[in-house]
Amino acid sequence: MDTQQSHTVNAEAEAHEAHQHPLGRVSLIGAGPGDPDLLTLKAYKRLLKAEVVLYDRLVSDEILALLPAESERYYVGKARSSHSVPQEEINQSLVEWAKQGKQVIRLKGGDPFIFGRGGEELEALVAAHIPVEVIPGITAASGCAAYAGIPLTHRDHAQSVRFVTGHLQHGQLRLDWPALAQSGQTLVFYMGLSNLSLICDGLMAHGLSESTPLALIEQGTTQRQRTHVGSLKELPEGFYSGDIKPPTLLIIGSVVSLHQTLSWFEADHGTTMGFSDGKHARLTNG
Repeated sequence: MDTQQSHTVNAEAEAHEAHQHPLGRVSLIGAGPGDPDLLTLKAYKRLLKAEVVLYDRLVSDEILALLPAESERYYVGKARSSHSVPQEEINQSLVEWAKQGKQVIRLKGGDPFIFGRGGEELEALVAAHIPVEVIPGITAASGCAAYAGIPLTHRDHAQSVRFVTGHLQHGQLRLDWPALAQSGQTLVFYMGLSNLSLICDGLMAHGLSESTPLALIEQGTTQRQRTHVGSLKELPEGFYSGDIKPPTLLIIGSVVSLHQTLSWFEADHGTTMGFSDGKHARLTNG
């Protein structure tokens, strides 16, 4: 069989397969920072019709409870130094299920395009000619800050805000320290708990005042939310005792000083913590 005939046969086979299994659709959905009421209406509508769901570690049980009982659910979360499923396998699974005609949901904490690797998944789906949509979610920076009473760009404190990953790359924090250590801005570090000391030392070494306030928001926007406050020099006591557990969000800047008076959500829970307190290798149904 010559090359032209081979291409024709392959095209016919693919067309036959597509006829047998009309393509489904993949929805890359941001689940927000935790509170299920922060889901967008569009995201909620898609969840009600989900057939296959791949979800991350930061997606709350309350949001998973919204899924149809008959939906197939697969946990593909990633924790520090522990990736349940390689990203390439997640990408391929999305493609394969869509080719089976499934309504596939890729459910991510926060927003898919902000430190969520949604861009990589979208690239894989577009390359495979899979119908796909992206439904943004409230990212942790805005959601957690709002629930902690910390306006990220209050005009008396900050003229800009930066979103930064606190992950190590090749054993180092490869950040533009001089740019980050400028006054008049708010810094928001995702995944920064394990490297909190390195972050604070780096900022102080490049000129940011050691008295600059910081907040570690734990389990943000949920009933378990706690906000731990300190400064670059004096970290929250809970950090040293190991009392702070991920997921957390780190906010650094003058705006953190507003938390004490503007903490509307935690006012009813009494969960603000200062430094005076002393205190799967394979896809499986999940």
